[in-house]
Amino acid sequence: MRDRPSSRPGPPGTIRLVGHRPRLRLFGVLLTLVMLVFTVRLLQVQAVDASTYAGKAHVNRYITVPLAAERGTVTDRDGVALATTVDAYDITADPYLFTPEQTEVPDAPAQAAELLSPILGVDEETLTERLSRGETRYVVLARQQSPQVWRQITDLKRALAEESTGGGVHVLSGVYSEEHAKRVYPNGRLAANVLGFVNARGEGGGGLEAMYEKTLAGEDGKITYAQSGGRQVPTAGEQEQPAVPGADVELTLDRDIQWAAQRAVEEQVEESEADSGYVIVQDVRTGELLAMASAPGYDPNDLSKADPSALGNPALQDAFEPGSTSKLMSMAAVLEEGAATPGTHVVVPNRLPRADRSFADDHDHPTLYLTLNGVLARSSNIGTILAAEQLGDTQAEANRVLHSYLRKFGLGQRTGLGFPGETPGILADPEDWNASQQYTIPFGQGLSVNAVQAASVYSTVANGGVRVAPSIVRGTTGADGTWRPAPEPERTRVVSEGTARTLAAMLESVVADDSGTGTTARIPGYRVAGKTGTANRVDPETGRYNGYTSSFAGFAPADQPRVTVYCAVQNPKKGSYHGSDVCGPVYQEVMKYTLKALRIPPSGTEPPRLPVTFDPGD
Repeated sequence: MRDRPSSRPGPPGTIRLVGHRPRLRLFGVLLTLVMLVFTVRLLQVQAVDASTYAGKAHVNRYITVPLAAERGTVTDRDGVALATTVDAYDITADPYLFTPEQTEVPDAPAQAAELLSPILGVDEETLTERLSRGETRYVVLARQQSPQVWRQITDLKRALAEESTGGGVHVLSGVYSEEHAKRVYPNGRLAANVLGFVNARGEGGGGLEAMYEKTLAGEDGKITYAQSGGRQVPTAGEQEQPAVPGADVELTLDRDIQWAAQRAVEEQVEESEADSGYVIVQDVRTGELLAMASAPGYDPNDLSKADPSALGNPALQDAFEPGSTSKLMSMAAVLEEGAATPGTHVVVPNRLPRADRSFADDHDHPTLYLTLNGVLARSSNIGTILAAEQLGDTQAEANRVLHSYLRKFGLGQRTGLGFPGETPGILADPEDWNASQQYTIPFGQGLSVNAVQAASVYSTVANGGVRVAPSIVRGTTGADGTWRPAPEPERTRVVSEGTARTLAAMLESVVADDSGTGTTARIPGYRVAGKTGTANRVDPETGRYNGYTSSFAGFAPADQPRVTVYCAVQNPKKGSYHGSDVCGPVYQEVMKYTLKALRIPPSGTEPPRLPVTFDPGD
């Protein structure tokens, strides 16, 4: 018989177990309450406070910031930097973060402007206006600031954040920086008229900087990241498109020769109280420009102090009448056409009636008995007219022949350098030459050139009669390190090699013969070929003749030509205005320096000493 369970209560302290249903009911109630809280909160976010949270999302959003490409370096032919970049920052801001809602300060733009103005050098009113632009999320407060400036701002932001009680938000929370390298010119004024400058937007504003803008600028990149309260959220990730650096540009210029040329022309312009001047140095074999100096110049590092009229490149932009240096082309045509030889007798009267006027030399003289060589050596206008008349059976035919040679020497057309604003000069068609021009053009009046064109004429003769188009860029080096040489310059035969040698000998008479006009250009140990020029100057403001253009052109060593130097000074007002006195010494100084810099050995022979005069009784 089984025992029945006892109905007596258990011992004291015993816990009795209850069923599981009450516990499930309690859990269900709690879960329902939690879901109800979430539902209410969701309704609040999506309906009641939707605009508030949209505003916060607007603040804590992804932003895209540009990454500026590093601008390429411009160097001379030896790799010496002429234009380069240093670290710099554009200081920017997000005006939305300066509103009262974000800063809890009613005049945050004004307070921020007061703090930033002495650091950025921008007046408070301007900064306040920029920080108050509610229609944009991006403004630039100051460009091209140094790392020291940005460090001052970051130190100030850090100090304000430590003092803030609102989670680090303060009146400078919305100030940022963008790396944007600053263009600098280590040599100051040197070659500034060639290099040009970079404007406030970081773009080439003139000269080579503008010509090679696409090459130097590279391609900007961008970076997109999340920010909150003016700070990047490091855990939110980012997307970056890297910038592609610009290519480096290597010039044909030699920094030291450029310095010598620039110093010489600046000193002469100042001493003569002239308006301006230029010196060109060219390698006669390659056409490369070793120097292109102009005065007055400017410092591209500080354009605020520059004269706006000096920001161009006058050696290519100024058109002027060359005067007697142009006689070389007339002589080239006469020799090449077989109309005369260096020893041909030319009887030069004191006055020569032609067309509607009577022509004269630069001084009165009795009738001269000059050889053709003597006409060039003594720079006779009348003798040149008489020689040029031999180019045709009629004056019209002679004009057409001379014009064809002037064109082949490069006149009336741009040099091919591609500089902004370069002038082709003025050379009218021969049919349009008026009564005076058909006699003045042979000796260099009634047409105009720029300084590089004038130098190229002498380089053509020095190079055996072959014109090599001038060049100033040797090549570029891309971001990938690949060297890309510049295209080969165009070469054009202008006169025969024999004619070129004869012309060189005649130019030596100008310098070597004591009766020549170019004795100031002599260089001990070297045979020098050259020609003076003194032309009436056309005033660019009035269009009338006013003052003079003084010039000297030549090459050396005359027996083995390597270098051409051309100098022109506009409107010298103090002392002599003759090309031999104003530009002869400049030519000598620059040529002497260049021969030494290039280690060109002295001449091993004496000049030919062609006859300058003849005895009328012979």
